[in-house]
Amino acid sequence: MLFRLRVSLPDRPGSLARITQTLGSAGADVLQMTVLERDTGRAIDEFTVSWPGDRSADDLTEGLSTLQGVRVEGCWGTGAVPGASPELDVLGQVARDPGRAVATLVDAAPGLFHADWAVATRGTKSRAVVHASWQAPTAPKLPLVSPLRPLALALDDAPTTFAAAAPIGLSWLTLFVVRTDGPAFHRTELERLGRLVDVVQGVLGTRTAPRAAKAPQHG
Repeated sequence: MLFRLRVSLPDRPGSLARITQTLGSAGADVLQMTVLERDTGRAIDEFTVSWPGDRSADDLTEGLSTLQGVRVEGCWGTGAVPGASPELDVLGQVARDPGRAVATLVDAAPGLFHADWAVATRGTKSRAVVHASWQAPTAPKLPLVSPLRPLALALDDAPTTFAAAAPIGLSWLTLFVVRTDGPAFHRTELERLGRLVDVVQGVLGTRTAPRAAKAPQHG
């Protein structure tokens, strides 16, 4: 199984080596590491690791919790393959079938951002779902926000559920990407989401999102 680990650690020599050595001793194979943040003597790194499927995520993080100054901010399953370029695949599909650009973006977003589901909604005072990824709930409870830029949100009905919301074009379309198992969306993820939406619109040659499906789609 592949897991994502978000770890806060002291930003000093040897800290990263302690993390990777501890993970390796536990039986994890570190496939990828990304630095999300470095500030005021601390760093936030994300690791993609391969972990035996018959062992729990708690076993994976147990050793890290004993390291001085180290804090595990999240551990959740992922299907993303390190070294792949899924954004390019999404943009290629948008270019081939621009009429389904919104649907393509929604369907791809959970995999791109290590999340569980995504929806695109239209409206400001009410929410009409125009497309939903296959794992999305039938009637998702979403905040009534229409952001001008990508925002990180905590959903009120589930304290451990987090969302990223981003505007799509100029037609009051909003993309929600929801993570039910893992940490809140980091600002680097929000920046990446914003760039992806901008590039999709650039591929279409317009700042206004194309017409999406008229009704929610599941499955």
